[in-house]
Amino acid sequence: MPTESTPGDEAALVGAVLDYFEGWFEGDAARMERALHPELAKRSIGQLSSDSERLETITKRQMVDATAAGEGRRRDPGDRRIEVVVEHMSGTIANVTVRSAVYVEYLQLVHTRDGWRIVNALWRYA
Repeated sequence: MPTESTPGDEAALVGAVLDYFEGWFEGDAARMERALHPELAKRSIGQLSSDSERLETITKRQMVDATAAGEGRRRDPGDRRIEVVVEHMSGTIANVTVRSAVYVEYLQLVHTRDGWRIVNALWRYA
């Protein structure tokens, strides 16, 4: 397996991340579905509750359902600049940092037979 990324790999990674972010803000559940691994674990510390010690976890199904319900459209800041930095890639795994007007996320992706999918996400509000 290759240990260094190619321009095609990096473009595909960025495409998966943009499906995730843009799909969220556009309410496009199909894009969100395409971006996420079935075993997604999206986590934050106290973002969804007042308990700053509690680890909140969101599943793929919850993300796709929230996207379809327009939750991301309600949080769309109008500023759609999304900075995607592929930090490291080794064969079929990668780390990506994403910054937007609303969120900062650290993503881990895995390459499956269907392409790059987000398997882990750690996030906070920007």
